Amino acid sequence: MTELDTRPVAPAPEEPLSLPLTTPTLPRWAPALAAVVSVALAALVGMIGGLGLVPTVLLAWVLVVLALPAWSQAVEGRRKSVDRLATTLVWSTFAVALIPLVSLVYEVVSNGVGVLSAQFFTFDMRGVLGEGGGIYHALMGTLIITALATVISVPIGVLAAIYLVEYGKGNRLARTITFLVDVMTGIPSIVAGLFAYALFALIFGPSVRFGIGGAVALSVLMIPTVVRATEEMLKLVPDELREASYALGVPKWRTIVKVVLPTAVAGIATGVTLAIARVAGETAPLLIIVGTTTTVNFNPFDGRMATLPVFIYSSVTTGGRYDAEQLERAWGAALVLVAIVMLLNLLARAIGTYFAPKSGR
Repeated sequence: MTELDTRPVAPAPEEPLSLPLTTPTLPRWAPALAAVVSVALAALVGMIGGLGLVPTVLLAWVLVVLALPAWSQAVEGRRKSVDRLATTLVWSTFAVALIPLVSLVYEVVSNGVGVLSAQFFTFDMRGVLGEGGGIYHALMGTLIITALATVISVPIGVLAAIYLVEYGKGNRLARTITFLVDVMTGIPSIVAGLFAYALFALIFGPSVRFGIGGAVALSVLMIPTVVRATEEMLKLVPDELREASYALGVPKWRTIVKVVLPTAVAGIATGVTLAIARVAGETAPLLIIVGTTTTVNFNPFDGRMATLPVFIYSSVTTGGRYDAEQLERAWGAALVLVAIVMLLNLLARAIGTYFAPKSGR
């Protein structure tokens, strides 16, 4: 008789579940492809429907905003789709913000580059009617007045910031100075010009016009920027550096000069350079207290001086038979002024990079 094996059969071992380590993702060129297809579809609809440039661009943008997140939703999932939607919106706002800047640079360069020449930089406007002349007198006036404003503003601004950070420490005088600096930051430039004119008119009479008055007016606008920039940079200096210097017996003033200021010099120099760029293009205060002239004047303490902003204003607003030539010179002066401001901003970046604390030592 055969015996049956009634022992339970062990179940076969289950195969381990294999979970994917990566999720499907769109290729790197997916945004570019979505943009190209959206622009092509918008252009096709625009040609068929007779749409203008602006409606066509808006239609292309709407298609990109809808198409790319929808494609991502189908392939990558909801989380990645929302991320791509947010990225598209951020890039869109960045492009919108660039439109005024690009259009401004294009207009200034296209209209002003044709008038640039050696004569334009080396001649003034004395006795010039129609063609000819240049901006030498205005360029020298801008450089002289801005340099004087810097000489006035930088020591006052830096010393005021040193007091607020190193000595004031929130006392009543420091709070009052901070409040006044905040108020001065929002003062319109024409008010600064009126202040300088009233100040010097009390001393020299109502017909006073000279370059030092413009430097004082610009310094009123420049000092708050210098104070704020220097104050923030001094606050970033670690207290450990000050305490280590005090522990060695170094007096406070020498600690500020030898430790604090060298550590913050990069940010201070950057703030000062940006403040110079901010006041270099001011027109209203210079028009009130400095006036304008057609000849070069190197003496800021005697007589009117020409500056680039006022030269541009006068060239545009003065009518007559030679409007075309005056407008060309105004565009050329505007291009030079924009180039000066751009160079000052680049100089600020270079100074910040050069004087920044070196790491890896």
